[in-house]
Amino acid sequence: MNNNSQEVVGVRKNGDGDIVELKLEDGTVVDYKTAQQMAKNKQIKNVNVFRGRDGDEHLRSNADGDPSNNLDNLPTF
Repeated sequence: MNNNSQEVVGVRKNGDGDIVELKLEDGTVVDYKTAQQMAKNKQIKNVNVFRGRDGDEHLRSNADGDPSNNLDNLPTF
């Protein structure tokens, strides 16, 4: 794990309910594509990138059995 990696503390969604930005614990706001690259680089904790059925890459929380920390359930900003 990268010592500089950060937790996601909030999300911003578009009108369709899709996450478009993520807020990190230091207050930095990053767009979805940037967050994907950061996750690949282990710069965001407890998040991974996977390829969906649609062929696109998506972010998701690491499975830990706690639905409260899933990206969709984080506070919006």
